[in-house]
Amino acid sequence: MTSRPELEIRRGDNLEVLRGLRSGSFDLIYVDPPFNTGRRQSRTRIRAVRDANGDRKGFHGARYRTVEIARGSFEDSFDDYLAFLEPRLAEARRVLAPSGSFFFHVDFREVHYCKVLLDRFFGRASFLNEIIWAYDYGARTTKRWAPKHDNILWYAKDPKRYIYRASEIDRIPYMAPRLVGAEKAARGKTPTDTWWHTIVPTSGRERTGYPTQKPLGILERIVRVHSKPGDRLLDFFAGSGSFGEAAIRNGRSCLLVDRSAAAVAVMRKRLAFAAPKLASRKSVSARSRGSRSGRG
Repeated sequence: MTSRPELEIRRGDNLEVLRGLRSGSFDLIYVDPPFNTGRRQSRTRIRAVRDANGDRKGFHGARYRTVEIARGSFEDSFDDYLAFLEPRLAEARRVLAPSGSFFFHVDFREVHYCKVLLDRFFGRASFLNEIIWAYDYGARTTKRWAPKHDNILWYAKDPKRYIYRASEIDRIPYMAPRLVGAEKAARGKTPTDTWWHTIVPTSGRERTGYPTQKPLGILERIVRVHSKPGDRLLDFFAGSGSFGEAAIRNGRSCLLVDRSAAAVAVMRKRLAFAAPKLASRKSVSARSRGSRSGRG
């Protein structure tokens, strides 16, 4: 009988937390670190309330008033981004199980430099995929092709021994179902390394108000395919806790780490259904400059 999955949330410098973890103790690690955009990331969550004198017009001409529910932000700028990541990636490989996988979520600004750094720690043979998460939301620039994707780099600790549960892949519709026949159209096809998935809807139930929150659909795909029920997972740039929710809802245990008090508060509220066991003390001072808040 599979034991009930456990969820732990720790607030502190993720490097110090990583150094205190046992080698080879996690079956799957996903991280969504700051992207080094050079600006402050912020997000405001709002709700529309029916009001005859409201500031916006809605369905059938009814008036609504905008109410702010939550606001979050964090600095996303580094003098030396790779120097910040380097010791954390070294520790990530150490705590990864022999058959474990590591997923690194970044965007076009830093992905090429990060891949070279990851190759150094894991070896080029351990690089298995660059997954492109493509979405179609937001404004379009008139000065270049509008960037509408993120990059997720997948490394296996051992390229000859890793978890890939093809039977757990969620299927997607064929673009031309009439060309493949009714049976195949009904079954759908498996995704490629390009994943089309909307961002977290602004007014959706999944939205926490945390900046740069990632959709559960993306993370659940990673969890189901690259780990087994009962496995132990880790996200040390946990942000809003999306990876933790994906883990718990699919029967995996998970450790979430973030230095931000705001991020921990969001995670505690979001994951209350899992009765998380919070660390009894902070790993290090929350004011430490050694770590930044995650984006998940």
